[in-house]
Amino acid sequence: MATLVGMGEHMAEQFLPLYLLTLGGGFLSVGFLNGMDNLLGALYAFPGGYLSDRLGTKRALFLFNLISMLGYLLVILIPSWPVVLAASALFLSWTAVSLPATMSLVARSLPKHKRAMGVSIHSLVRRGPMALGPLLGGACIGAFGVQQGVRLAFAIALVLAVAGALLQQRLIQDDGGEGERQSPEVNPLKLWPAMSPQLRSLLVSDILIRFCEQIPYAFVVVWAVGVPAHPGPVSAVQYGVLRTVEMATAIVIYIPVAWLADRGRKKPFVAMTFVFFTLFPAALYWSRSFWALVGAFVLRGLKEFGEPTRKALIMDLAPEGNKAGMFGLYYLIRDVVVSIAAFGGALLWAHSPETNLLAAFLCGVIGTLWFLMKGSDLGVSEIR
Repeated sequence: MATLVGMGEHMAEQFLPLYLLTLGGGFLSVGFLNGMDNLLGALYAFPGGYLSDRLGTKRALFLFNLISMLGYLLVILIPSWPVVLAASALFLSWTAVSLPATMSLVARSLPKHKRAMGVSIHSLVRRGPMALGPLLGGACIGAFGVQQGVRLAFAIALVLAVAGALLQQRLIQDDGGEGERQSPEVNPLKLWPAMSPQLRSLLVSDILIRFCEQIPYAFVVVWAVGVPAHPGPVSAVQYGVLRTVEMATAIVIYIPVAWLADRGRKKPFVAMTFVFFTLFPAALYWSRSFWALVGAFVLRGLKEFGEPTRKALIMDLAPEGNKAGMFGLYYLIRDVVVSIAAFGGALLWAHSPETNLLAAFLCGVIGTLWFLMKGSDLGVSEIR
């Protein structure tokens, strides 16, 4: 399911900023898309966790896939930038709404001292489509132009999502009826007191680091590919290659890092991830050629160094019986706040791309220092 849905997702969504610009949406529509992605990801995270606890993983994932398919269909049928923005509310946050269900499945299936590896395996599987999808999407654009190429990519994404939904019903084991599970908490405010101080400290540092990521996030493809009036240093096909380089870098490091994280302290791995997040906007600023961008995207791939470890740490610190709900609450709080950075990134970019990238770098520095001073840690004796 992760392979099929992910392939379609990354074929199409990566090039949405270019599609919006060709439809006349302007830079503010790109910023709005990125901000909406973060905000909806936040708002969907807790309901995603609640529905996972309520319906079970299998039923919840099937529902989330159906919603995404409807969004794909609207983009295919109606080439209008306001419609694209409205439809994106249905598919942009598939990962956010489905992640609590997936992480709950990992937590239920594995003991604590194996969860970093379990989350890494899931991330590894997802990175295959993330590497290949942009290549295929870029090829569609190279062959048919931005407008027709993006719509074709969404058509392929729809077919793959249908196949993924059918296969998940056959391959994912049903985790029982509602009566076999503890009643999940529907009110996020009631879950907040159950969030441990350690998890709250991680949340603060994570918010600052996501400011660093999201301020320039939607404009990375614009910096690299450019717009018809001002072409960038690479083509859409070459940008697909850059994304593949990023994902290949992440794939290479996942397993060895997870093996080490399950056998030692987690804080150094998460700290290194935050360092790589911080360095990327600075590297992007100095990248004005294809090979310089290759180096920057290798650095961007290295930001996955401790991401599975961070997710495993969240699940370790979440209370039993409401792990999916707590995971959803964490992302609800984080992404509501971070959506401000995503919206603000458009205004910074409109002032100048350099201002956007510098602001992102400074947020990363502050977030990394906060985690080094305040961040929590779990060792082997605490997770077994």
